[in-house]
Amino acid sequence: MSLFERHSANPRHDLGQNFLIDLNLHDYIVAQAGITPDDVVLEVGTGTGALTSAIAKDADRVITVEYDRRVHEIAKELLQSRPQVTLLNCDVLKNKNRFNPDVIEAVTAALDARPAGSLKSLKLVANLPYNVATPVMSNLIATELPWRRMVVTIQYELAERMAAAPGSSQYSALTVWLQAQTKVTLLKKLGPNVFWPRPQVDSAIVRIDPDLEARNAIADREFLHTFLRDVFTQRRKRLRGVVASMFKATHDKPAVDAAFELAGVSAESRAEDLPPADLVRLSNALAARSGPRGDR
Repeated sequence: MSLFERHSANPRHDLGQNFLIDLNLHDYIVAQAGITPDDVVLEVGTGTGALTSAIAKDADRVITVEYDRRVHEIAKELLQSRPQVTLLNCDVLKNKNRFNPDVIEAVTAALDARPAGSLKSLKLVANLPYNVATPVMSNLIATELPWRRMVVTIQYELAERMAAAPGSSQYSALTVWLQAQTKVTLLKKLGPNVFWPRPQVDSAIVRIDPDLEARNAIADREFLHTFLRDVFTQRRKRLRGVVASMFKATHDKPAVDAAFELAGVSAESRAEDLPPADLVRLSNALAARSGPRGDR
């Protein structure tokens, strides 16, 4: 805290800044990430750099992003002896659907710097600021970057939503997007006392691993992303009516019925009740009739 005083800095609630102060949890996060000398690690929310230092002990390179200039200066001071760490002082996002190009450029450069023939492996390891947690995870999954694992701290409510089952109140477009391509494991629930300042909510450490078999079953991931977002805005309505309205410009009613039949999905079903695999099959069937990249 004296570091913050020296730099005339205070935690910013508008940026979701709650610093993880339990060093045992830093070690736990790094252990769960299974960091090796093959890994380039992306960290979002550098904070004071304590977790960054723990990550850097084993990683090939660390690209760490901090939006707050004053906190960035604190981390810069503490990490100056870590040449394998690249500190970026910027917003990790260009917008809610895209990473900042500077972040992608730094990550790609670090991956390309790996020796010829060596494994290119990217991991996201971070105490994610609450206000960017969802787009950071979702956007990384949407990229073609060779990510192998994410181990992150997030709000417990978000962790529940990510791991939710069909039919539950937490089940959402984000749930399906994640579970259709990854395996989500809720590792540990955290109380407010392990953070400074203490948040008003519980948090969780979550591990996300790619599920390549499930991902390869998706015909068009961009189409699926849009499809899920749209159908879950009317999650409680009969899905056939929702889909017919969404695709009225490109699909007549027989085409919609054919898509449901091909996917093996009941026209009476609702989006909130269907498992990810069913929604992926329906998305695939609709995308096949919508032209290149699912234009509609």
